[in-house]
Amino acid sequence: MARDYDSQLLESVAVRRRRLRDALVFGPGRTRREADENTAKILGSIALAAVLCAGCLGWSFVSDRFLGENRGRGLMSSEPAATVAQVTAGAGEPSTGAGR
Repeated sequence: MARDYDSQLLESVAVRRRRLRDALVFGPGRTRREADENTAKILGSIALAAVLCAGCLGWSFVSDRFLGENRGRGLMSSEPAATVAQVTAGAGEPSTGAGR
């Protein structure tokens, strides 16, 4: 019988503490606010995911632009060398591999 009283007392203290904590955190409308809080968390998560996706897309666009400019500059500087290589290769006889 003593154990029953002790467990009841401990359980009632735990319930009271939980209710006091909920009242302090959520105020008088705690059941209504739980749904609002979950909805806010979901919408906040969606907004955060959208911002992260936009950031990744922006970073990709900017880095591609910079790489495109660097590639364009690289092609302009190596263009005469490629033309000279094509001209010298074309000056000789065309090698088909069958004449050797």
